[in-house]
Amino acid sequence: MGDSENERIVAEFLTALREKDFATAGKLLDDDLVYENVGFPTVRGGRRTIKLFEALTRMGFDVAVHRTATDGDTVLNERTDVLSFGPVRVQFWVCGTFELHDGRITLWRDHFDVFDLTKAIGRGLAGAVVPALRPSFSDAAR
Repeated sequence: MGDSENERIVAEFLTALREKDFATAGKLLDDDLVYENVGFPTVRGGRRTIKLFEALTRMGFDVAVHRTATDGDTVLNERTDVLSFGPVRVQFWVCGTFELHDGRITLWRDHFDVFDLTKAIGRGLAGAVVPALRPSFSDAAR
């Protein structure tokens, strides 16, 4: 697979998650996927990872990718992720590492700052009470 094809697969995967198209997202994950949010428990297996996201269907997910770098089978992206729960919008910076083999994602590792996430939760809760404080992608560094 070429660099641009691997970038396309990662973009398609994130879009499928945003749209809750778990069938498409699942097809892009390898059965032996390793999914890590650094500092949290590792999830192993593509099906298990998709089941996790299916269980979180009440939660909204959005993503804005700011930069992407690819080196062979590895795609790195810097992005802003949004998790929303009703009026609570939690928006935070993430650096993602994706490894692909034969057109499928075999490793998905996200790094983020826990303090930044804690601030985002506070801002999201404040924004639920005072909508003018609710974060938006225009607030994200691009």
